[in-house]
Amino acid sequence: MADKPQHVSYADAGVDVDEGARAVDAIKAAVASTNRPEVIGGLGGFGSCFSMAACKDMEDPVLVSGTDGVGTKLAIAQLLDRHETVGEDLVAMCVDDVVPIGAEPLFFLDYVAIGKLRAEHVAKIVGGIAEGCRKSGCALVGGEMAEHPGVMNPNDYDLAGFVVGVVDRPKMIGPHLVHEGDVILGLPSSGIHSNGYSLVRKVAIEGKTVEELERPLPELGGESLADAVMRPTTIYAGGLVRALKAGVPIHAMAHITGGGITENLNRALPANVDAVVDRGGEDGPAWDVPPVITYMVRAAGLTPDEAYKTFNMGVGMSIICGRDDVDEVCEGLVAQGFSPFVMGECVAGEGKVTYR
Repeated sequence: MADKPQHVSYADAGVDVDEGARAVDAIKAAVASTNRPEVIGGLGGFGSCFSMAACKDMEDPVLVSGTDGVGTKLAIAQLLDRHETVGEDLVAMCVDDVVPIGAEPLFFLDYVAIGKLRAEHVAKIVGGIAEGCRKSGCALVGGEMAEHPGVMNPNDYDLAGFVVGVVDRPKMIGPHLVHEGDVILGLPSSGIHSNGYSLVRKVAIEGKTVEELERPLPELGGESLADAVMRPTTIYAGGLVRALKAGVPIHAMAHITGGGITENLNRALPANVDAVVDRGGEDGPAWDVPPVITYMVRAAGLTPDEAYKTFNMGVGMSIICGRDDVDEVCEGLVAQGFSPFVMGECVAGEGKVTYR
């Protein structure tokens, strides 16, 4: 007679279905708080439904999608056991990638892969995602929580986000509107945002205890490294969408993410125009650079060219507009809570970013 096989439940294999259900219950209120009128139903279906009523008055609605993650900033979040704001980073990296076309973010989905699912832990992460969605004006309509025992360590997790927005084709902005003589404005970043963290970890985090990371530093104006590097990414999309709807005459935008100003501002340029950015003299740029970025540039010994190709250098979003429209654009941006500054100009060229 064959031996009776040993009973092994899914929980014995490392996946706790009951804890997964608890996690869903824990995030329901946060998800519901992001609902727009177009959201149909709620959590629990196999697919998320969103009415296209938002597009009914458009001449030629164009859907714009984007996806991104948070990157190795999550390793620092795990080290510090701070998970409340990385969800904002996730949303920011997605929604601020679609708004430069002029698109309004409509809905967002997330993917959370985690070694060991704990409802309270996931609730903190998703709570941050919901906060990011509220700030950007898009609805969190669904997502996935995947427990990966044996593939990830119990405390490890990774995040991915997906956004869909819409823009009326005649109102799309971008390089086709940019001309020689246009002015480049910058919107301040809150800090490092979510890029360059592999370098940040190597030069400023590795080998330090949590106590050392939480100690105030004079170089950071009395702020700790922990607070400075975990500050969430600024979300620009909500305010910029409102500015565009109000008729602020913006020609193009560039979300300054991985690759810094050098590798992102050029994406807002046509092939016959260069961006000349005022990098300033020995004292640095003509705008304020967050102390944490200056700290990292010095810690890594970066040259100016390397720094502007690694970090955002205090600019989270660049705005290009006509020279005669600068005052109107700045007034429109200030009305949305931004603090714009002039960072350069457009000249005849080859679609490159140069510095002076």
